[in-house]
Amino acid sequence: MNAPRGTQGGALDPTLQRRSFLKAGVGTMAALASLAGISAPLRSVNSGVSLDAFLQQHYKRLTPDLLDQILRRIENEVARDYGAKVTVRDIRPMDGVEFGYALNLSRCNGNRKCVEACVQENNQTRDPQMQYIRVLEMPAGSLDVEKSDLYYDHEQVPAKGKYYLPVQCQQCQNPPCTKVCPVEATWTEPDGITVIDYNWCIGCRYCMAACPYEARRFNWKQAEIPPEEINPNMGYLSNRIRPMGVVEKCTYCLHRTREGQYPACMEVCPTGARVFGNMLDPDSEINYILKNKRVYILKEDAGTAPRFFYYFDV
Repeated sequence: MNAPRGTQGGALDPTLQRRSFLKAGVGTMAALASLAGISAPLRSVNSGVSLDAFLQQHYKRLTPDLLDQILRRIENEVARDYGAKVTVRDIRPMDGVEFGYALNLSRCNGNRKCVEACVQENNQTRDPQMQYIRVLEMPAGSLDVEKSDLYYDHEQVPAKGKYYLPVQCQQCQNPPCTKVCPVEATWTEPDGITVIDYNWCIGCRYCMAACPYEARRFNWKQAEIPPEEINPNMGYLSNRIRPMGVVEKCTYCLHRTREGQYPACMEVCPTGARVFGNMLDPDSEINYILKNKRVYILKEDAGTAPRFFYYFDV
């Protein structure tokens, strides 16, 4: 999120410099409005956005105390809007960690349990339901995704003559999505996870157009989630309930994985098709897969160098 980048342990990023010009001496709406050159955004402020949220999005430079205030504010907003008590944390990357994901296509049977777990874990809106993971039904013997079926509906899976290709954010080493963002609201963290600051995102959707995997989703309306289905364990850069009009995506469940847990999609997989871990750890299972299996990546010609790998039991 923007606060750690600009206020702790590193050079001030260009976006923060650009946006922090008001940080000293300007703290109220009245003061902002008095500056003709910067008052235009205030005229279009959505009445549903609090002053604190507006300032965070457009102008405010964050200190640790301000960051804490923001996290508490978000908790209060969830309580007010959804009637749920939640905890929102800013969970940082661990040193010496670069996450990777592998998926055994020989084992995936298209049951979509991963999709359901992802929706639940990441507090994705239920109406219409947003899904970060797409499971493509593929003709056996083909790798052409143009021949896939995203909307298969069999009573039983796997269907005869088919196999299944789950696709989600590939957490690329060379992600085109981050390069096109005009406000630098999305970037790749040291552990390889590409994130979005949902208060900085302006919803232009350039990142969606740039992603060759169609892994990003734009939310057209405020999330609708029954209070009893809200996951109260939230991360600022991951599964907190996102505001309307921003782009969102898979973050490898960073609120879990940065604390030693598996992503929800892996934990729920009944076939054991998914392998996740630290690629820098020579003893990790993901490292074993990369060294001993014939893995491949999607759309290699795009030059994105994904950290998401596929393989078969051959």
